[in-house]
Amino acid sequence: MNLMLILQAANTVATTTTETVAKEMNLWEMFQYGGPIMYILVAMFALAVYLFIERLVTLKQASKEDNSFMNRIKDYIYDGKIDAAKKLCHDTDTPTSRMVEKGISRLGRPMSDVLVAIENVGNLEIANLEKGLVIMASISGGAPMLGFLGTVTGMVSTFYRMSLNNTGTIQLSDLSVGMYQAMVTTIGGLIVGIIAYFAYNYLVSRVDSVVRKLEARTMEFLDLLNEPA
Repeated sequence: MNLMLILQAANTVATTTTETVAKEMNLWEMFQYGGPIMYILVAMFALAVYLFIERLVTLKQASKEDNSFMNRIKDYIYDGKIDAAKKLCHDTDTPTSRMVEKGISRLGRPMSDVLVAIENVGNLEIANLEKGLVIMASISGGAPMLGFLGTVTGMVSTFYRMSLNNTGTIQLSDLSVGMYQAMVTTIGGLIVGIIAYFAYNYLVSRVDSVVRKLEARTMEFLDLLNEPA
């Protein structure tokens, strides 16, 4: 008789385990367990993706360069065709061309004035390239913190449910909701933070590359002005 009871219990446990394994949690259920913080993380992730794509397009356009641009500017200046040089800069419409155009507009003044004018335009161009990177950096640092906040609130919820249980027996269902929230928000925050972190660093490297090109073209233009005609 005891053997039969043991076999029936083992069969029940095996059946329950099989049913539990067969039922897998999908992403939507996992998202719901995370609570309201998950909606904030999704919004942050969407904003990070938008900023990354928008900055990537902007930086790609800024890095485009006509290899003959500076040679044509040099020829126009040596031939005294200042208006043609300005028109070329205006039609090219790149950070480099806008800086050179400002320098051309200051021709005839001391070199220090020309350099200051070019640097002022360059600073504005760099600020435009870096627009949105602060938000990206904030997302990379803030998303994991929000995830940990969800961890804390989930644990608080778990202990609160335990405190309401006066029977002395803790059921797994009393703990699962808070524990799910704690784990899911942590995972969500880390995923968003890691992706935003790498995206931010990639954009910073692209900005640095464009800035180096701007500096090189500035020096090339100043050398052009200092060359004997």
